Amino acid sequence: MKLPQLARYLVLLASAALVYFGLGTLMNLGTHPEMMGLFAAYALFAFIEAAILLFCYFRLKVRSKKIFWLAFVVLALNAFLVIFDQIGVIDILYMLLNLIAAATLYLSRKDFLPE
Repeated sequence: MKLPQLARYLVLLASAALVYFGLGTLMNLGTHPEMMGLFAAYALFAFIEAAILLFCYFRLKVRSKKIFWLAFVVLALNAFLVIFDQIGVIDILYMLLNLIAAATLYLSRKDFLPE
């Protein structure tokens, strides 16, 4: 598998992970009724970010500078912002997924950026 294809698949995997986390958050709405608004907002933001990454996944082949940097910044922020949460195994795995996706995307930038 070539590096650009791997980078796109990792962006897709990061998007799928966000959908999974959003659904998991929605399933926890009934466990803490006092936190329902916060959990709903967290799930909504996860779905919006997943949609942005999914959009980037499909548009990376177009060789747009804006789409490339949008995907890179979202992945880099995901990796960085995890450290402000309670760190667990899932957080570390999610951080590694985003770091690896951002790194492979950056290493294959000549295939995604216009010439």
